[in-house]
Amino acid sequence: MATGRDAAVSGSPDTALEMRGIVKEFPGVKALKDVTFSCRQGEVHGLVGENGAGKSTLMKVLSGVHPYPTYDGEIFIKGKLARFPGTREAERAGIAIIHQELNLIAELTVAGNLFLGREPVKRPFGIIDKKKMNADAQKYLSAFNMNLDPGTLVKDLSVGKQQMVEIAKALSINAKVLVLDEPTSALT
Repeated sequence: MATGRDAAVSGSPDTALEMRGIVKEFPGVKALKDVTFSCRQGEVHGLVGENGAGKSTLMKVLSGVHPYPTYDGEIFIKGKLARFPGTREAERAGIAIIHQELNLIAELTVAGNLFLGREPVKRPFGIIDKKKMNADAQKYLSAFNMNLDPGTLVKDLSVGKQQMVEIAKALSINAKVLVLDEPTSALT
């Protein structure tokens, strides 16, 4: 993670994500000071640092958890300026984040968690189409070689399989940028 303003020029067709000059403050604490980060499509990066270094804060800025304008700096997705007032807008732009704490509902099925808030419905009454939801969930799970039954309750899965559900959920939105915030911490 470089600091300063030396990132790749925004608008570059192969730059999937660019964060430039990000500053985030909390009362009495400057969590991020002029952070710049960029990556090209297909690249894999790891951010490392001590606890409290700002890694999770940077990802929360990117994913809309810390919405614009609660931070300074600019975010570009595929060269276009992005200002997310919330997580839904970041998700629509193709940002998917898997937080270190699993974000699943134990009493819902795998399919129910994958499509929570985006459930397919039957018209004209808007009833959830569980058959389609399970079939679509199976497509995502199979595409990523995840041997999970979409009808299984999440509470009946091991923590490792729950993590797989989180990944499938992120990929089901056709994410352009996938962020894994301490992906193995839930396994310990």
